[in-house]
Amino acid sequence: MKNKVITADQAIALINDGDVVCTTGFVQSCIPELLHAALEQRYVDTQSPKDLTLIMCAGAGDSKGLGTGRLHHEGLLSRVIAANFGRMPKVAEAAQKNKIQGYNLPQGIISKLYRSCAAGSPGLFSKVGLHTYVDPRLGGGKVNEVTTEDIVKRLEIDGEEWLFYKATPINVALIRATSADPSGNLSMEKEALTLDCLAQAMAAHNNGGIVIAQVERVVAHGSLKPKDVRVPGILVDCVVVADPPEMHRMNYGVQYNPALSGAIRVPVDHMPRMALDERKIIARRAAFELPLNGAINLGVGAPDGVASIAAEEQVTPYLTMTTEAGAIGGVLAGGSSFGSSANADSVIDQNTMFDFYHGGGLDLTCLGVAEVDEHGNVNTSRFGGRLNGCGGFIDISQNSRAVVFAGTFTAGGLKIAVEDGKLKIVQEGRARKFVKAVEQITFSGTYAAKKSQPVIYVTERCVFQLTPDGLELIEVAPGVDIDRDILAHMDFAPIINRRPMLMDERIFREDPMGLMDELTNLNLCERVSYDPQRNILFLNLEGWSVRKKADVADLQKVLVEACEKAGRRVNSVVNHDGCRIAEDLYEAYADMIQHMMKHHYQSTARYSTSSFMRLKMQEALSKRGLRPHIFESAEEAHAAVESARAAAE
Repeated sequence: MKNKVITADQAIALINDGDVVCTTGFVQSCIPELLHAALEQRYVDTQSPKDLTLIMCAGAGDSKGLGTGRLHHEGLLSRVIAANFGRMPKVAEAAQKNKIQGYNLPQGIISKLYRSCAAGSPGLFSKVGLHTYVDPRLGGGKVNEVTTEDIVKRLEIDGEEWLFYKATPINVALIRATSADPSGNLSMEKEALTLDCLAQAMAAHNNGGIVIAQVERVVAHGSLKPKDVRVPGILVDCVVVADPPEMHRMNYGVQYNPALSGAIRVPVDHMPRMALDERKIIARRAAFELPLNGAINLGVGAPDGVASIAAEEQVTPYLTMTTEAGAIGGVLAGGSSFGSSANADSVIDQNTMFDFYHGGGLDLTCLGVAEVDEHGNVNTSRFGGRLNGCGGFIDISQNSRAVVFAGTFTAGGLKIAVEDGKLKIVQEGRARKFVKAVEQITFSGTYAAKKSQPVIYVTERCVFQLTPDGLELIEVAPGVDIDRDILAHMDFAPIINRRPMLMDERIFREDPMGLMDELTNLNLCERVSYDPQRNILFLNLEGWSVRKKADVADLQKVLVEACEKAGRRVNSVVNHDGCRIAEDLYEAYADMIQHMMKHHYQSTARYSTSSFMRLKMQEALSKRGLRPHIFESAEEAHAAVESARAAAE
């Protein structure tokens, strides 16, 4: 048997000038730090290897020089294909100065391209990236002028648009595991994530390249159980034991946390409560969109506060949080541990998780924003002179059933206060986020509206909804003046079809919000009343949201029970003013109305001051041969029902 255990210097000496190198790691976790350090030191000492191509998914570093940030030395890299540049700022600076070629592609695409390389495929077809800066019509993912080769092409197949991403053959894979036997079989029992190590190793091996694995320890032949081996030894050329142990930290902030590796389960009932600041306000409002029993992804920054709110409101057991890095279930970790999860139900490979995401498995994602424009386009990848990169933003936002973008209304010095349940802007942020046109399109509002994807934009002072005509202002925080605190700090005028609703006042008070009752619609029956003398059933949906199909089913159940209790067909009046129906649920909602008309209603009249709501409802009802008119006022609706009632009598 061959003993593959060698030193880091011996392993790195096998890398040649011009090689294509891929490496593992997610943000600050699972990074083969010793291998990166050895590669950096070899180049500093010998000026070799030079002109490498670096391929990586998520950023792998601390943004201060560790991880892939070590590879910034001039001449070491000639090209970078990455989802994130923010974790290696000096490499990003080199790309911005045209010193190296660079491509910024979606994280999930790069992750899945490893499999394409492993299978000998020329590349990958996907809709991910259409109508964003990755689309060849908007730049093809190139980050500078010296990058000229097209590695993304737009093709039409059976009348549908697709992007084809070209695979780049890999010569070297730098991966990481916990244990290795002398033959190179790898297990990951103390790792927080498995990421793409198997696919990367197979991609390099099948291309005739080399695979270098950094591990914590070497174990005896035959001591690893077959199902515990995540990368088989036939794919591994070199095993390097990390010395000192600090070069193999679980992440830059934690040497090892057994709860994140799944070795133990820890109590999470007493997580510290968030202070009632702008971040908590945003997270609280976003939490109202959570789908019980649904799969959820949370971005970094303001969105990750949603997990804390879910814990505070004791709804976490009824949600399934996921991370693009591969964690499913449990309590998502933040800070240096971002991407992992305590008490996870499962940890799968990153490329497999992106299969789930790309295929529409996510029910909701909550993501941060840097810029938003009048069309609902969002930029998080390049702004303020920084090349940050998209990470998994495009993969996630384009394919989630519903999207919540969350962030402060302005940036840089914003200070707020909450007094007696009202929001006060103490000091406005220096930078505007709502701009006329975003610098780079990381999310296309126009494309999302065309697909009828439900999208809202949550800030501490207001909420916008994406419509086919752009952003509509639908909610305003109590205490906020629309002209002074909102419109004065935007570069465009949003759509205002009606007087926006007040954001739920519970958001602005210290007490628990009773979120569980809200998400399960336990109080929905309180919105229904019946007048037996006039045989009119009143349904007040003001301020209520139809966020998921279960909401439609819950409403139908409440209405059927009320009608059966009345003991006869009823005339109904429905107030839709301030009600929000998710863009992709109008058909399901109309089906519910059709059922009620067939079995329980004698007549019905609906009203809303929102022209958008009236238009969408009329379209959905017309398809079913139902009365399409939606009235603009309560008076008109009541008059119509009274007329129908009188005619029936």
